[in-house]
Amino acid sequence: MQIYQSIILGVVQGLTELLPISSSAHLFLIPWFFNWQIPESFDVALHFGTLLAIGIFFFNDWINLIKGGYKTAVKKEKNPEGKLFWYIVVATIPGGIIGFILDKYAEGILTKPLIIAIALIVMGIVLYIVDKKSKNKTDYENLNFKQTFLIGLSQSLAFIPGVSRSGITMTTGRLLGVKREAAAKYSFMLSGPIVLAATLFKLKDFIEYFLVADIIGITAFIIGVLTSFIVGVFVIKFLLEFLRKGSFKIFAIYRIILGMVVIIALIA
Repeated sequence: MQIYQSIILGVVQGLTELLPISSSAHLFLIPWFFNWQIPESFDVALHFGTLLAIGIFFFNDWINLIKGGYKTAVKKEKNPEGKLFWYIVVATIPGGIIGFILDKYAEGILTKPLIIAIALIVMGIVLYIVDKKSKNKTDYENLNFKQTFLIGLSQSLAFIPGVSRSGITMTTGRLLGVKREAAAKYSFMLSGPIVLAATLFKLKDFIEYFLVADIIGITAFIIGVLTSFIVGVFVIKFLLEFLRKGSFKIFAIYRIILGMVVIIALIA
């Protein structure tokens, strides 16, 4: 793996993981199109970069959630942060387990350009319709258990490349009447435990890669993670500000166009 490849993929990861346009699709399609040979563990490493972006951007939120969760569980104090912390915990478990099982079962089967293209188009249409028809009723602080649980459960469908974890969770949030900015923020917070677990699960692969890679490969690996982190921070800030007045329409259109481009490329 070359440094320029890691920078390009780091930028792509920082953009596509946090926007509802599917990082897994882009991280598969770009090496496929250019015939790049990229280590499998690099995909998870790039996700770790965006995990760092989420952790640092929402650092105070995470501290308050953890403190609130502790007070709720140990001191039996009722507080909004504690409630939301345990909502995230409960919402993560079923979605994470189901997604892990389905991902292992379908590994290598769904990573086909045509399937990815169809998933991009279908989810683009669904995102557009749901976002347009849904009402803006619930903000981030007032999410209830039903909303958080169903949003968390929906992320199990992200094992299909092209669906997008952020895309499916934001779409489900909008379907349940969650405001756009709130749906995006909760999607970001919800991704933390899943991506952290995936990173720890692949830790052995990272170590093996570093033991056999040359200095260029190791440097490229680190630069890719840093790039996805830096781009991720800017993308979080952009999306939250954009959704205060904008909609998901532009992302839905992009998904449909990209899916059509992939299908045309396959035909050509």
